[in-house]
Amino acid sequence: MVTSTGGDPEETIEKMSMLLKKIKDFVQTENVNINSSSAIEKSSSLGETSTEESGKTTPVIPDDFRCPISLELMNDPVIVSTGQTYERSCIEKWIEAGHTSCPKTQQPLTHNILTPNYVLRSLITQWCESNGIEPPKRPGTSRSRQNKSSSSPVEDCKIGTLISKLRSGNPEDQRTAAGEIRLLAKRNADNRIAIAEAGAIPLLVNLLSKPDSRTQEHAVTALLNLSICEDNKGVIISANAVPGIVYVLKKAGMEARENAAATLFSLSVVDENKIIIGASGAIPPLVALLNEGSQRGKKDAATALFNLCIYQGNKGKAVRAGVVSILMQLLTEPQGSMVDEALAILAILASHPEGKLAIGSAKAMPVLVSFVASGSPRNKENAAAVLGHLCSADQNVVIAQELGVMEPLLDLAQNGTERGRRKAAQLLEKINRYVEQQKQASQVTKDQTTDNQTQPDTSVDC
Repeated sequence: MVTSTGGDPEETIEKMSMLLKKIKDFVQTENVNINSSSAIEKSSSLGETSTEESGKTTPVIPDDFRCPISLELMNDPVIVSTGQTYERSCIEKWIEAGHTSCPKTQQPLTHNILTPNYVLRSLITQWCESNGIEPPKRPGTSRSRQNKSSSSPVEDCKIGTLISKLRSGNPEDQRTAAGEIRLLAKRNADNRIAIAEAGAIPLLVNLLSKPDSRTQEHAVTALLNLSICEDNKGVIISANAVPGIVYVLKKAGMEARENAAATLFSLSVVDENKIIIGASGAIPPLVALLNEGSQRGKKDAATALFNLCIYQGNKGKAVRAGVVSILMQLLTEPQGSMVDEALAILAILASHPEGKLAIGSAKAMPVLVSFVASGSPRNKENAAAVLGHLCSADQNVVIAQELGVMEPLLDLAQNGTERGRRKAAQLLEKINRYVEQQKQASQVTKDQTTDNQTQPDTSVDC
């Protein structure tokens, strides 16, 4: 605590000076360490080479660029629900073989949506170019006709029959066909392409507003499975599916609502779709599902909200839908199963004026400081990011200091992840500026007091 409501002013100034020096020493050291560590990473990771007997050097592929399954350089890195990245073809084979857990972490895969890791792919391309290696060619999202026909003639015939049933107008046939298409689309990538090319997507979209709950569930889940194929995302959007998906999200049974949320997440991977989905009224029902859904439903809603709120225009909509109070509840639940998602969303919302105000009004400071002190590495960095936005106001700097943020913050800045160190350093700089201002204000007060005491008595006795 820097400020004081009483006591010796000299002691207060001395404490502030000591704290200021400690912060300055750290920030200077941290800046050096960050720069040097970055250089080390470049030399030992991105530029590492091995020497062959011929005397030529061949670059060693950085571990982060290798698929954990094949250990080969990734051409098309994708992110699974656990946050791990794999080569698309490898993880697709893993999933199609019937596995339901992440190969690296063994955590269950809550859904089979594969999100392209564009940042990593860009880094891989840059590394290849700097090392004289031909960059990996962007894999085509649509198969050649020869590859498309790798689905069996029996399945092709079956798809055609199912399309006819979808067009029939018979509610029972439509429900049955939607259910079978749902399963076929889940099975493999070839089926997803064949089903879309057969014209199933607009027909499935028409079923989203049907009164039969099972038909709704089959239709939205079939669209979810089809959306895993990148080309199909555009077809689904072009078929004006979003309003129907939002309708299911609002009105249908819980499983259908959860799958609708997962579908919106899958579609929102494409940046322009974030705007379309946000404008469709999807955010309030996603917030409602985050509050009242099952464990899987909450995670589906959270991942969709996180993706949508990357777009600045959707952040205010989420705040006005009441998401902040729900996120705070998730942070304080005894089981703590949604902490990762809640802090990640708060870190995004805190950069928006409405989000920062709502988080501050929710009295989040004690909870955030506790996560900086004892959370996982990912949670520490997200909590520090939120605090960084909140502490743009002086009163929050004081509150954070009173709550004991300095020690865990210094530890994070020295021992945290790269992002955690950066967020901690930024927050330390804000505290540094505040302490400087307090020191200067105290010095001005001290000087004024000294001047008043040393002024000569000019009064004249009469």
